[in-house]
Amino acid sequence: MLQLNENEYAQYYKPYIDTLMADEKSIVEHLKDTLDDALSILSNLSGDKQMYRYADGKWTIKELVQHIIDTERVFAYRVLRFARNDATPLPGFEQDDYAAIYNANKRDYRDLLEEFKLTRKSIISLFKSFGDEELMRIGIAGGNNMSVRALGYIISGHLQHHLNIIKERYL
Repeated sequence: MLQLNENEYAQYYKPYIDTLMADEKSIVEHLKDTLDDALSILSNLSGDKQMYRYADGKWTIKELVQHIIDTERVFAYRVLRFARNDATPLPGFEQDDYAAIYNANKRDYRDLLEEFKLTRKSIISLFKSFGDEELMRIGIAGGNNMSVRALGYIISGHLQHHLNIIKERYL
């Protein structure tokens, strides 16, 4: 089983990483598998389900998909910068600030899913290009150390976290 060092990620990402560390799959395998799982779950939802909120103040499925897209893009940018050995510290990002202005509920659901799929496939291609040296590089984001490889697992673990919530509370 792969063991990440605690200096490779902030502790609040540990639940995302722990959901994936029980097996021997590579980062790319996890990225592909969670993409397939997400598309299987999300692809055939009715319009009512796309707009469903399980409680006041919670996101709709459309908003959740947009959140996943935004988060994956932010994390992919971090991956690129750190893999290219850019030592410039990067700021954190506040998901709720993004959610307040993205108008996901007005978007066509098929377009959201296509954007998600293309975003994830781009991330998969990026990770396929890395060797061990790039995967071990560490940068700073939001005041915390993050390795490229930890970010790969965090991307998949973040999606898996939201898929679990969708299965438990939305479907």
